[in-house]
Amino acid sequence: MKNNTTNTWNINKIVFGALFIALICASTMSIRIPSPTGGYVNAGDCFVLLSGFLFGPQFGFLIAGLGSAMADILAGYVVYGPATFIIKGLTAAIAGLLYKKLQPGAIGYIISGIAGEFEMVIGYFFFTSVILGQGLGSLASIPGDTLQGIFGIVVATYLIIPINKYNLREKIFSYRTKKSEENGGC
Repeated sequence: MKNNTTNTWNINKIVFGALFIALICASTMSIRIPSPTGGYVNAGDCFVLLSGFLFGPQFGFLIAGLGSAMADILAGYVVYGPATFIIKGLTAAIAGLLYKKLQPGAIGYIISGIAGEFEMVIGYFFFTSVILGQGLGSLASIPGDTLQGIFGIVVATYLIIPINKYNLREKIFSYRTKKSEENGGC
C-alpha cells in the first residue's frame, strides 16, 4: 500500500497557498492609503511575511508575489504589478530564509521581518526613483513604506507565535479527512 502522506501534504500546501494568495490580495486592498509617489500603503505585509514563515522561501515568494501583484492590478496600479511581484516575493523569501537560520521565537521573527521589510522599502524606492523616473522625489514614499513594514512585522509576529505554539502549521498541512484515511490516504 502506497503512503500518501507526502501527497496529502503537497495538496494541502497548494490549497492553503491559494487561500493565502487571496488573503494577501484582500488584505492589501482592504486598507489603502495613497502615497506621494502614486502607490499606496496597505495592510498586506503581515500576510506577506507569514507566507515566508509558513511556506518557506520558495513557495512563500510565489504566494506573496502573486497575492500582492494581483492586488495592485485589481486596484488599478497595473504599472506596479511586475515590480510588486518581485519585491513582495523577495520580502517573503528573505524573511522565510532568514528565519530558518535563526532561533525560533519572537526575536527570530522580528529580525527576519526587518530584513524582509528593509528589502521592500529599498525595492520600492529603486522602482519609483529609477524605473518610474521620479528620482529623489521617491524619498517621500520611504516613511509610509517603513510604517507599513513595521505594522506587518508586528502583526505577523503576533500571529505566528500562537500558530507555532499549537503546531497549527503541521496540523493544517497534514490535515486528512476521515474519509481519506478510510480510502488508504487518498
